Amino acid sequence: MFLPIDSESEVPMLRFAHQPHAPSYYAATAHPWPEQPLLRGEEDCDVCVVGGGLAGLSAALNLAEKGFSVVLLEGSRIGFGASGRNGGQVIAGYASDIDSLRRQVGDEAAKLLWNMSVEAVDIIEQRVTRHGIACDWQRGYVSVAVKPRQLRELADWQEEAERRYGYGGQQLWNQSQIAERVASPRYVGGLFDPRSGHLHPLNYALGLARAAREAGVRIYENTPVLRLERGDAPRAACEQGGVRCRHMVLACNAYIGALAPELERRIMPAGTYVIATEPLGDARARALIADNMAVCDTNFVLDYYRLSADHRLLFGGKVSYSGREPHDLAGAMRQDMLRVFPQLADVKVDYAWGGFCDITVNRAPDFGRLGGNIYYLQGFSGHGVNITGLAGKVVAEAIAGTAARLDLFEKIRHRPFPGGKLLRTPALVLGMAYYRMLDYL
Repeated sequence: MFLPIDSESEVPMLRFAHQPHAPSYYAATAHPWPEQPLLRGEEDCDVCVVGGGLAGLSAALNLAEKGFSVVLLEGSRIGFGASGRNGGQVIAGYASDIDSLRRQVGDEAAKLLWNMSVEAVDIIEQRVTRHGIACDWQRGYVSVAVKPRQLRELADWQEEAERRYGYGGQQLWNQSQIAERVASPRYVGGLFDPRSGHLHPLNYALGLARAAREAGVRIYENTPVLRLERGDAPRAACEQGGVRCRHMVLACNAYIGALAPELERRIMPAGTYVIATEPLGDARARALIADNMAVCDTNFVLDYYRLSADHRLLFGGKVSYSGREPHDLAGAMRQDMLRVFPQLADVKVDYAWGGFCDITVNRAPDFGRLGGNIYYLQGFSGHGVNITGLAGKVVAEAIAGTAARLDLFEKIRHRPFPGGKLLRTPALVLGMAYYRMLDYL
């Protein structure tokens, strides 16, 4: 399932109430979650969170734990967007190269940013343990190299990560070592990170929602916010009511649309896609990927994959900035999978789906404030499974009066996508074609 694009704004339309989850493997294996009521009438609270994905849920849970009264408004169902559709990979770091951020903010601030990205991975394990979230959380991730140049870059990063950021424990594997662990002829080596990992993202989101509700968060589903009324006491206006609050958190990501045009210009919805094979059986699955690691290559248009708890291969890749789903999505993704694992030619694809993530020009997260009482969290750029947990924690700290970590993220410079509404998509498609060409060099 791929969401429609509003031709006026080039972003997914906000009015998607009552749409079900995308027909994905995650939706088919999701734990029960009772549909929450839609908002009717007026509510008052300390903090109104707009968006029921991982960022909004994390913000709401952290705020409730700090004693704030919180209302969360979700336009469709909890985890409806990227939070419930992604590849489930949990990787330390950001989509942006940490050295690019270091050149902007300096050495010490870059170390703090890196450490926070590692903290973001640990937050997941803490939440899973504390709240008993059954989401198949598993440590272990390997970044694989298709070309010798990429393996050299991984070796350089291993050395820099330990020397500059104190991030040790990674293992560089040569071609024979990676072949023992990932049964593909495609790779010349890889860098294994034992702290990163993977999970079932929709079940993780639903687990956070249960924890937030138990902490006192009032959750409304199928309640799109139609407009924001800014001021000393902001109000989120909905179809059948509204929420007045002291502080507001916008966690809409690719769905921000016209709610905050100054934010919408700084992100771009990017489509990405995943397939799930039929169950392979334990032996065949473990022979494919040893130790149940998550795997991702280092190409610009990358392949990423992992095993599910019931021994399927979940294989993701491709990217679209046009809003159009590839023709014969399952077939196209299957061909990509067979390029990596030709031995799966006899295996059927049971599920194929897609969705939007939000990217920034520099691929760095974009967190900050609009005025003094409206906060926003966006621009996760493909690293949202873990960075959203950090984002929710950081924004809750700021609302509670300790804004140092949010201030650090606000030092990262962001600019609108070039070309305006008419030309930014064609410009980005051309740019993607250039970087795709570099993948072949």
